[in-house]
Amino acid sequence: MNRFPILLCLAMTCGFPSGVQAAPQPCERLAQLALPNTQVTSAQTVPAGAFSPPPAASSWLIGNPSLYKQLPPFCRVTADVKPTPDSDIKVEVWMPASGWNGKFRGQGNGGFAGEMDYRALALAILQGYASAATDTGHAASGTDATWALGHPEKIIDYAHRAIHEMTSLSKATVKAFYGDAPKRSYFASCSNGGRQALMEAQRYPEDYDGILAGAPANYWTHLLSSALWDAQATTLDADSYIPPSKIPSIAHAVLAACDAKDGLRDGILNDPRQCHFDPATMLCKQDNSDSCLTKPQVTALKKLYEGAHDAKGKQIFPGFVPGAEEGQGGWGTWITGNAPGEALLFAFGNGFFRNMVYERADWDYKKAKLDDAVAVADQKFAGVLNSTEPNMKAFQAHGGKLILYHGWNDPGISPLNSINYYESVLATMGKQEADSFVRLYMVPGMQHCAGGRGPDEFGEFGISPVNDPQHNIYLALEEWTEKGAAPSTVVASKMEGEMPVGKLKMTRPLCPYPQQAKYKGSGNPNDAASFACDKP
Repeated sequence: MNRFPILLCLAMTCGFPSGVQAAPQPCERLAQLALPNTQVTSAQTVPAGAFSPPPAASSWLIGNPSLYKQLPPFCRVTADVKPTPDSDIKVEVWMPASGWNGKFRGQGNGGFAGEMDYRALALAILQGYASAATDTGHAASGTDATWALGHPEKIIDYAHRAIHEMTSLSKATVKAFYGDAPKRSYFASCSNGGRQALMEAQRYPEDYDGILAGAPANYWTHLLSSALWDAQATTLDADSYIPPSKIPSIAHAVLAACDAKDGLRDGILNDPRQCHFDPATMLCKQDNSDSCLTKPQVTALKKLYEGAHDAKGKQIFPGFVPGAEEGQGGWGTWITGNAPGEALLFAFGNGFFRNMVYERADWDYKKAKLDDAVAVADQKFAGVLNSTEPNMKAFQAHGGKLILYHGWNDPGISPLNSINYYESVLATMGKQEADSFVRLYMVPGMQHCAGGRGPDEFGEFGISPVNDPQHNIYLALEEWTEKGAAPSTVVASKMEGEMPVGKLKMTRPLCPYPQQAKYKGSGNPNDAASFACDKP
């Protein structure tokens, strides 16, 4: 029985004629909010600068602790959503106590989720948005998938249901608090969050008006099958393993062979597809050392660049492009690790196949047959976890706008995957139709969602060194959604230190794909004005 029918109607907009606002509610009264399958667990006004993230939260989801000291007062609502008996989706909705810009921004999750992105919530509040985040139905670190073993409904929550439930709950809560629904709703996230973003556009096209999807893990079943390929290529034969001590030499050899192909020697491959580096050139001619590769290591490196293929030679998932090997957050983090079996992709692939696909905690990747693994993964989860549908007519009809971006130096998800998906949308819907609502930006030198040699600040969280649509891809999305002004070139920046106190190191234009930023042949190579967008 609904104990609070008035609040339920406020939240769901029932009983109010079109154009009539409901009365706003004090924050604390939202604790009585009644919504389907939902229990509001707290509703409190957080005083200015008083919020502290949970002690157990991962540092990368907290960011600089000083960020929270800058927050104005806001209403914080926490809730448990249980659409199935095995669901337990935690949601937090944050709403500025004053100065709301009339918009809502949903936050996504990296990896296997299990935590909320408090940094993203805080940044949204600072910019005047109401915002929300979810753990997607389980509590764990982003590399832990043991929660999925024996819990098929939790996998569906993680796959897509939790973000949709979060969005519906949040819009109702915003309506109850302010007395008015959000005028526009946006979603911005990267990696698994990019997969969630595309899932929203494809499966729940009316949830959001504008979506920013970074480095999307949208071909989930094949991405993690390729992680199995990588693990087997580098560890089945112990001699094939490429230790971290050899990664710098590989990176230097790649740059020596290809850095000048884009007309500028700057340590950044503008389009790594132009680089045809042959690992065999590094074959040790005498004793093994960190400056060369043994024959098994050459074979393994070729497999990493080629990408996963089935027994008939058909590509399962695109390989890694040259130029992303070195640096913090490079191959040593994602592919090879400090020792065999320690890389992030190994953790993700192992977690997926053990806890979701085969449902066996003792599943051994060394005994797996790739073709069989792909077939089982697709049969069980392609329709649940993948967000690869190229026909987005419903999202387009809703008036939705979508911007994709991907770092060319991504060592976690091949950047070719985003190009493949974008081109599938063009092929399915036609270029003219696709151009009306979707854009892709490839970011030279950027690693997975951030970092790397190239520029990696361009408004992914709505803030950038210069906050206008020409320097901020999120603001460009809003201008496209709200004013119909399609985005063109976006200037990205590289900072030394964190904004706003960091020092500007370089700027470079990001061009709508397939255009590329070409060096004009003169001028400061660290200045965007020295480049022009051109078709390849």
